Amino acid sequence: METRIVRSRKRAKTVSAREVDGVFEVRAPAHMSDSELEPVVQKLMERWQRRRDKQALSDADLERRARELNRQYFNGKLRWQSVRWVDNQNTRFGSCTPGQGTIRISHRLATMPGFVLDYVLVHELAHLLEANHGASFWRLVNQYPRTERARGYLMAAGLEIVED
Repeated sequence: METRIVRSRKRAKTVSAREVDGVFEVRAPAHMSDSELEPVVQKLMERWQRRRDKQALSDADLERRARELNRQYFNGKLRWQSVRWVDNQNTRFGSCTPGQGTIRISHRLATMPGFVLDYVLVHELAHLLEANHGASFWRLVNQYPRTERARGYLMAAGLEIVED
């Protein structure tokens, strides 16, 4: 995307950005050098892109993926009310309320590799059968062949809690 820098003498310190007619417009103080501004613009662009990605999240696509994983790893026997993206899970990657049949997936997973999202979906789907993290639960989850790799990825990202 094209980036336009608009410098202003009225700005003392702050830098802001927004999309204007398909252009990423950055407003910055006139005294700020290009080298000072470059990392700020990069950070603003990344934040803006994350917001755009989040807005593009489709609950219908997530539901379709859950149905496919249900067929692959649970022989299509699981039933639920809804699978949705949420933006209020900042300490978890997903949640399942088995009694209500609801699964919620953190929007933070949208930017992670697909195998990680699949693992989280399988993990939450398994909770429809096993509410706890006991041995039976992990047998279900470990049917997904990339469980260990995905858990490692989430641990490195600081999102996976090691449970026995």
